[in-house]
Order: sequence, then C-alpha cells, then structure tokens
Amino acid sequence: MVKGLYTAYTGMRNEQNRMDIMTNNLANATTVGFKKEGSTSQAFSDVLAVKLKDASVGLSVRQPIGINSPGVKIGENYTDYTQGSFRITDNTFDLALSGDGFFAIEFTNKAGETSTKYTRSGDFTLNTDGFLVTNEGDYVLDENNARIQLDPLQEASIQTDGTISQNGQTVARIQVTDFEDYDYLQRYGETYFEPIEGAQTMEGSAEIHSGWLEMSNIQVVSEMVNMISITRQYESNQKVVQTIDDTLQTAVNDLGRI
Repeated sequence: MVKGLYTAYTGMRNEQNRMDIMTNNLANATTVGFKKEGSTSQAFSDVLAVKLKDASVGLSVRQPIGINSPGVKIGENYTDYTQGSFRITDNTFDLALSGDGFFAIEFTNKAGETSTKYTRSGDFTLNTDGFLVTNEGDYVLDENNARIQLDPLQEASIQTDGTISQNGQTVARIQVTDFEDYDYLQRYGETYFEPIEGAQTMEGSAEIHSGWLEMSNIQVVSEMVNMISITRQYESNQKVVQTIDDTLQTAVNDLGRI
C-alpha cells in the first residue's frame, strides 16, 4: 500500500467526522438549551515497516525501511457544557438555569418505557391536565421525582430556588440535579442527557429564572470559521490523493512502455 495514500485517506475521514459535528452544531444554533459538541483526533501508533520477499536483495532477506506513521484516527467526541446566553420571554413557565445543574424530566420512549433524562432546555408549558411539561410533552419532575401539577386557571410564580406558588401557597419545587463528573453523561437526542454507569448525582447549585430561556452556546461566527478550516484541510488531503493517483498512473501507463 502507498503510505501517503493511506495517510491522506485517514485525514479525509477525520475531517468528514469533524464536519458532521460542526454542521449539527450550526443546525442547532437556535435550539433552546443546546450544548455544542466537539471532536478530538488521535495519531495511530508508529510502526516499524519492513520489506519482505524482494528478489533484488534475496527473497529470504527481511529489510527494515524505517518508521511508518499511518496517519490520523478519529478520537472521542465531547460536549461543551458552557452556559449559553439568556433571552427574555416574560412567559412564567419559560425557565433558565444560572449555574450548574439540569432539570429532571420523566421521559417515555416509543416502547412505553419510562426513564429520567436531564436537560438545560427550559421552554416548559402546562398541558390540558395542568401538568408542567416540555414542548415534547415530557413531564417536569419536582424534588421528590413526582410530576408537577398546577391549577391552569390560577396565576403562578416561580422563585429562584424552584418553588412554585399559587394563591400564596407552595405547590411544588422544581428539581435541579447536578453531577460530580459530566464525563458520565451521554447525549440523548438534541437537548437531553442521560447518566451512565458510575454517574454520581448531587443537588444542583443553579438558580432558576422565570421568564427567561437559556439559548444554545453555539457561536455561529466561530463555527463558520472552523468549517472553512475543515474544508480546506479536506481539500488538501484530496490533492494528496490526486497527486499520488497521477503518479501511479504515470508509473503504470508510461514507464511500463519503456
């Protein structure tokens, strides 16, 4: 195998992965509570290359030809949990978290299985039964992991500690959960996260602001600059492949006639 051809190929695969992540970030630039993703790259371990069965030096001779670097491989993807900017809505049930923590959501999948997911997206509303739900109909949980039901005919107020009051009476307190290590969270969909084995929960320190929404932490200009950089690197690898292909074509078609 031509070493340069393989190295260029791995570079193109890596840049394609970066582009996929970048375009998903840009597609969610206006998604409430979205946290952007990034990717890492790793080098393959260098290997000692040898030449075998070369008749010019003897078929039994093992001839070292140096260290070979096979190129780059796709590393791990990561999530940037940096807080996004706030947008005022003056809607009581639009909630934004200032600080560390997540809203707890009772999520039901298509198979009817229920689990708890976590999100920073706080564009909530009341359904016809008075339950506080996400825009997809999933239930927001209180500090006792119970659904929050309010009287839709009465005004409600929400304090920074998550306490919901109606007619001067405390009805519920919104749960805010945090994790000791975000490496034990994995993305589920666009704005949900779920803990994996080893995740340790703790009470969140974030304050809840009613009438505000935390927007995506995507910086569109920065993402566009990165996209241009990725495109140019991909094109550079393409030129390497084309150059090697032209060289091989010359070797096969032209030198073979001599």
